[in-house]
Amino acid sequence: MIREIYFAGGCFWGVEHFFKGVHGVASATSGYANGSVECPSYEQVYTDKTGHAETVRVRFDNARTSLQTLVRLFFAIIDPGQGDGQGHDIGTRYRTGVYYNSQEDLPVLEAEFARARKLFAAYAPGTEFYTELRPLGCFYSAEEYHQKYLDKNPGGYCHLDLRVFRYRDLYQDTAALLDGEPDAVAKMAEVAALVQERMGFFWTGFYRVQGQELVLGPFQGPSACIRIGFGKGVCGTAWKQARTVVVPDVEEFPGHIACSSLSRSEIVVPVFGPDGSVTAVLDIDSKELGTFNRTDAEFLQLITELL
Repeated sequence: MIREIYFAGGCFWGVEHFFKGVHGVASATSGYANGSVECPSYEQVYTDKTGHAETVRVRFDNARTSLQTLVRLFFAIIDPGQGDGQGHDIGTRYRTGVYYNSQEDLPVLEAEFARARKLFAAYAPGTEFYTELRPLGCFYSAEEYHQKYLDKNPGGYCHLDLRVFRYRDLYQDTAALLDGEPDAVAKMAEVAALVQERMGFFWTGFYRVQGQELVLGPFQGPSACIRIGFGKGVCGTAWKQARTVVVPDVEEFPGHIACSSLSRSEIVVPVFGPDGSVTAVLDIDSKELGTFNRTDAEFLQLITELL
């Protein structure tokens, strides 16, 4: 069954290009939504006087992907803490939002917005969440030259962090490979190998919760610390606080455990069990300062949910 949902995520060129590559998406169309002017031109929308937002209509096969997956991917590519704009693009036409045309979708959307708010509050405490959830009032397709813009202009402007396209494919391939596998350690081994192969980080691996310690699990990279105490170092902190921890410079993190002197920045993502408790953490290190940001956090959280 083909269904549709509408995503406003800043400049529609990059958003359309992203969703066009999601498995199960039948089409992605750039356009203008929820404004007061009928059949507006790009020039009219650009004035910010029409009320329209640059929006992508995503038609998808519900048998191949879900509304939940699409919304989670959407939140992984936007910054909900930026109002009336995304990146360097400023204006109400670049606001973020999810617009629906079926009341049946509302429970799923409300649940996903609650999840997104919780994750965003943990990552950026005290920052306002601006992304709107509203019924679709209207949608008009944009001019032909806007459609598949980045296919026509491969070097064209894209406001998205270009890593989102690599992470999109990594996430989808990981989901396919883990589907139906019951063994947790085997799944961790596969994730560590895929992340390391695709993203090229210095060290990628898991630590498993055993009592009051994290014990080294499947990993890719040089030898590492075998055991880490609760609340100790970056990994223990992510476990204790049950949230993703991004460290631009490990030397500035209080109590950092130096498993390797080559590690300069780090991200640690908790893995949650069915009861909501942390069962493991995904630890990734880089030789460069400031490697990780919210893009990494969002997609790695999606990947750990596959476990």
